[in-house]
Amino acid sequence: MSGEPAPRSPGDPGHPASSGDLGREHLVERVRHAYREEVDHTHQSLFNAAVAFTVTFAGLRGLTYALRYNLLPWGDIVTGGVHLHHYVWGVGLLLVVGMVSLIVDSPRYNPLLGVLYGIATALVVDEFALLLNLRDVYWTEEGRVSVDIALCVIAVAAVYFTAKAFWQRLGHELVRWIRDVRSQSDR
Repeated sequence: MSGEPAPRSPGDPGHPASSGDLGREHLVERVRHAYREEVDHTHQSLFNAAVAFTVTFAGLRGLTYALRYNLLPWGDIVTGGVHLHHYVWGVGLLLVVGMVSLIVDSPRYNPLLGVLYGIATALVVDEFALLLNLRDVYWTEEGRVSVDIALCVIAVAAVYFTAKAFWQRLGHELVRWIRDVRSQSDR
């Protein structure tokens, strides 16, 4: 013991090399660590469902826009003269995911089931107005309001309930990282 403080590694706060890129790497590692500590299989599945829902919903909106304005070389899926709306595929996928979740009792598959559930839910929610009004109001103001309300409720609930502890921890880690960066720039 020479009385000198132990040497700091580049990722430690206070080390001269921890600003810039190394500071960001340190933040990324903190976020990963917080995620591993705070998010269990159930919450990971819910988070996966929320992300899959968001990506699928955005993709569906883009796809239906492209179909409406003939930007793609194909059109709607029609069988026997009947247009198969994408909520039909969503309901079918929800039935499959529900059955699989009843049969497979393993947390190992929950994250995948969460993704499939998110996709299926987006397929249904995107056409919520059609189901609510029992007529195709997808491109009308009435249809847009119904879908927007459903999307807002699901998005807020998903973000809040999915990994509340993780988001709180992430906020604390960001504040801590900002303080570390400020204290190093003051030196």
